[in-house]
Amino acid sequence: MLTWLQRDNLDFPPLEKAMRDPNGLLAAGGDLSADRLVQAYRHGCFPWYQQGQPILWGSPDPRTVLLPDELHVSRSLGKVLRQQRYRVTFDQDFAAVIRGCAEPRDYADGTWITGSMQAAYIELHARGHAHSVEVWDGDELVGGLYGLAMGQLFFGESMFSRADNASKVGFATLVERLKDWGFVLIDCQMPTQHLQSLGARSIPRRIFADYLNNHLDQRNCADWLPRRV
Repeated sequence: MLTWLQRDNLDFPPLEKAMRDPNGLLAAGGDLSADRLVQAYRHGCFPWYQQGQPILWGSPDPRTVLLPDELHVSRSLGKVLRQQRYRVTFDQDFAAVIRGCAEPRDYADGTWITGSMQAAYIELHARGHAHSVEVWDGDELVGGLYGLAMGQLFFGESMFSRADNASKVGFATLVERLKDWGFVLIDCQMPTQHLQSLGARSIPRRIFADYLNNHLDQRNCADWLPRRV
């Protein structure tokens, strides 16, 4: 039976209670307050619903992740990185990045990054939990991604690209920097061909939960100051 969350209670049910069909559906209801979102990621779930649906929370099994040492840079991407065709920054324009991620996609109807979702993550950014990667061609924002950093884990949320390889450049740059900062895992949530081409793979949810238990409260040496990387 699906658990409905109350606004005055931030607790989530155990991950083992997530449904198998649809895969990973854990709970419904609650709100998108910053405190609840932080609790959700610490618990191993995330908001997972479409516009017009109630707030739903998911924790799929298996979970798609990328370990920094397993980043795969193809020959073509490596060439683009060496050419320094794009300029990459961190936390320079979080709002523009999340708006870019919310733009309609040719392969999807509508967007799950609603206005209320954008406002919630902008608040998380203001509190220092959520961070953005911007990819620029001159002064034009051509790609980017955003997610949450907690302990030695980065929880990726969404990325967008308006130019060839722009989001891949941003992601690869982020992974290399996270590795330098002592992060051990990037949560990618669900598998996509795009992420798998960069080295993402699926692990059992129980193994993902082990990463949460072992690394959420560990220190990192991240420096998210908004400047060119």
